[in-house]
Amino acid sequence: MDPVIASIRKELQEQADPEIQKTARRFFKEEIICYGLKTATVTAIAKKYWREVKGRDKQEIFTLCEELYRSGYMEEAFIVSTWAHLLKDRYEREDIAVFRRWIDTYISNWAECDGFCNHTMGEFIEQYPEYIEELKRWTQSGNRWMRRAAAVSLIIPAKHGRFLDEALEIADLLLLDQDDLVQKGYGWLLKEASRKHTDEVFSYVMQNRRAMPRTALRYAIEVMPKDLKAEAMRKDWQKSDEK
Repeated sequence: MDPVIASIRKELQEQADPEIQKTARRFFKEEIICYGLKTATVTAIAKKYWREVKGRDKQEIFTLCEELYRSGYMEEAFIVSTWAHLLKDRYEREDIAVFRRWIDTYISNWAECDGFCNHTMGEFIEQYPEYIEELKRWTQSGNRWMRRAAAVSLIIPAKHGRFLDEALEIADLLLLDQDDLVQKGYGWLLKEASRKHTDEVFSYVMQNRRAMPRTALRYAIEVMPKDLKAEAMRKDWQKSDEK
């Protein structure tokens, strides 16, 4: 074990709080493994040890990240998310293969998925937008976290008004997904896109509301004006499968 990994784990164990551990488990349907630390504390630990590893070769840092991921502890996954984003000035196109493998192999809950994809994948896509085609392929994965990743990787760019057409395409591909965490993922993407493109997202919702799961719909319209929300939620129509 690399000495840095050993030091990180020692510090996580020393700061573990059984009450935080107990509370954290309430937020997940899945079984999670965690030490019991607040996210801000984990981020501080990640940045502390980043100072020790940032001078290493990127592939060596990736190896450290995999070692952290393999523990199965959520806090160690959060450290990977922080480190991977701090490498943003060193991203290369071939890193997509590493990131894809991490999501497919190690991500095991929505917090790990969002923590990694919002920042690392979001930044990677900003630098290499041609890989949105890769995200579209993820929508067909049998892994729920890959499908959620397809949507939440565009959250931050969408919030700033970017990739509207691509966000709507991903929503189309995930529209009928039966997994509620995937529904929440693409609904969240639509919500963030609506901040800069309210009319376009509202139009999309109105065109698709008969098919769109209510979970996704509610997320999508969350920050829209009250009159638009009311219009989208009207029940004067029937879903096609009820006819």
